[in-house]
Amino acid sequence: MLKWTDVISIATKGNPVPPNRVEKSDEEWRKILTPEQYSVARKKGTERAFTGEYCEAHTPGLYACRCCSTLLFDSSLKFESGTGWPSFTQPYTDGVIAYHKDSGHGMVRIEVTCNVCDAHLGHVFPDGPLPSGLRFCINSASIILAEKAKP
Repeated sequence: MLKWTDVISIATKGNPVPPNRVEKSDEEWRKILTPEQYSVARKKGTERAFTGEYCEAHTPGLYACRCCSTLLFDSSLKFESGTGWPSFTQPYTDGVIAYHKDSGHGMVRIEVTCNVCDAHLGHVFPDGPLPSGLRFCINSASIILAEKAKP
């Protein structure tokens, strides 16, 4: 199970090798994403709190990167954080999330991106529920409910 100390270590020492890479030109990304999705996922924007499609969603399934379809989060690890963005306690599997120190906006945070296509997803914080204590705060514009969870 990933913990905050692991996140800091990865962000400091380097991200794992991704399972594969998806690279497109800026023009190609613009063709497949809406303007909001492009702004958030490709230009590190943030959707307004409590407006995202998956903020209060409870449909079982797997969430994938909207840009490259890499599976990122399982709905069984989604929780109500009250922050206005979908929140998860762990990534779906190792190696799909990249971690980057973000010193913008007058604070230090850890940005999370898709490790396969570099799409901005959101940030991870050490104030989530046990046992991981992590809160992956993710923009709905960067993810899509890709698969229904299998029993």
